[in-house]
Amino acid sequence: MVKRNRWQNNFSEWFQDVIANAEIMDYRYPIKGCGVWLPYGFKLRSNIINLIRKLLDETGHEEILFPTLITSRMIGKEAEHIGSFEEQIFWITRAGGKELDEKLALRPTSETAFAPMLNLWIRSHADLPKKLYQIVSVFRYETKATRPLIRLREVTTFKEAHTAHESFEDSERQIREAVNIYSRFFDELCLPYLVSKRPEWDKFAGSLYSIAYDTIFPDGRTLQIGTIHNLGQNFSKAFEIMFEKKDGSKDFVWQTCYGISERVIAAVIAVHGDDHGLVLPPKISPIQVVIIPIPYKGYEEAVLKKCVEVEKKLKNANIRVKLDLREKLTPGSKFFEWELRGIPVRVEVGPKDLQEKTLTLVRRDNLERVKVDETKIVEKTLEMFDLIHKSLREKALKFLLNHVRRVENLDEIIKLINEKLLVVETGWCGKTSCGLALEEKTNLSVLGTPVNEEKIENMKCPICGEKANFLVRLAKTY
Repeated sequence: MVKRNRWQNNFSEWFQDVIANAEIMDYRYPIKGCGVWLPYGFKLRSNIINLIRKLLDETGHEEILFPTLITSRMIGKEAEHIGSFEEQIFWITRAGGKELDEKLALRPTSETAFAPMLNLWIRSHADLPKKLYQIVSVFRYETKATRPLIRLREVTTFKEAHTAHESFEDSERQIREAVNIYSRFFDELCLPYLVSKRPEWDKFAGSLYSIAYDTIFPDGRTLQIGTIHNLGQNFSKAFEIMFEKKDGSKDFVWQTCYGISERVIAAVIAVHGDDHGLVLPPKISPIQVVIIPIPYKGYEEAVLKKCVEVEKKLKNANIRVKLDLREKLTPGSKFFEWELRGIPVRVEVGPKDLQEKTLTLVRRDNLERVKVDETKIVEKTLEMFDLIHKSLREKALKFLLNHVRRVENLDEIIKLINEKLLVVETGWCGKTSCGLALEEKTNLSVLGTPVNEEKIENMKCPICGEKANFLVRLAKTY
């Protein structure tokens, strides 16, 4: 197994180094909180986007593209919504040398952009449900310390879905579909997750409630990687999005929205990595197999010929493959580079392989070496992809579960957290005052209550001592 000492004990530095050295993103762009996607990172980003796009398209969502600008009048129509992040909005007040008649916002999120257009597009129940999504940049003037992929001022990979429905029941069905879509998506990425209903004080502004997916990082902190919100009729009333029902009466539509961002890519990098660098699931790796010739005097031409044959076979099987023919680098240097970049499978071809009619396959996740019959290269490579996918999921889930503890009293929570960062589950009466007190006394954030929560018995709220009505999760968050 590959060591994970630096990955776990010095995670922040490890993360910055891997993003730079594996050429995912160059964060030296001269605006704080903005980075440049490099070609390798952009391919990884594209593969992840294609996964979520496929899941949305399969479930009847349609892709759309809105302008980046939103008028101040539109943004201000839902008071609770704007109040939650007004200080983070980038405003455009001048064009050329002239003051604008109305200031414009760089899109912080798109509820108030979609709403006036839904008002035009929806007339009757025949127009519903409407399930739309876009993948765009959003802008927030983050005042906290920015981090590559985790906390940015321009989020370049914001997938937001917006739906409209005839009834609350229909919107609830849509929420369940969204949960299913996100669960499948994160499973494809081998990411473990906790699904929680956010507390009232931390829900998306203007929503009835919010559901969030959190995963755990090597340092024990959690990262929110996806959110789902039932907006009820709050935005439809503010923007007068009405439809004619089957009985001829009028009503406001019921809305939901759900989003993910490049935090998902940060999670893939962080959760699966090790001290050698990235470890990428085969489904999303820009390159799935790298072929490295092992030169030996007198065998150069034969080794090269075999490498080209293997490359052709793998390409014909629609496997993303790279033949590394750089002459100035030793095989060891190539191993180092491709391990850093997380390529799932390495194929080594040397004189001994030619004599034995075999090929040497090396798994990136554990560096296990396997000799295979050269005629079975495609079959064995695909088998190895499946093994890597299964292993990454199991290892990541085990790490998450090992960092969740159920605790019944405040002193024990504080003692545990002082020893090691964990996700703590404890009882909660449900009162906001006790939830906020839990945050204050533990210096943790309330993630919320588990979705599909088990029945709570014989637990008390550690703040007021009353019977616990809920299990609540707390963690140190990004």
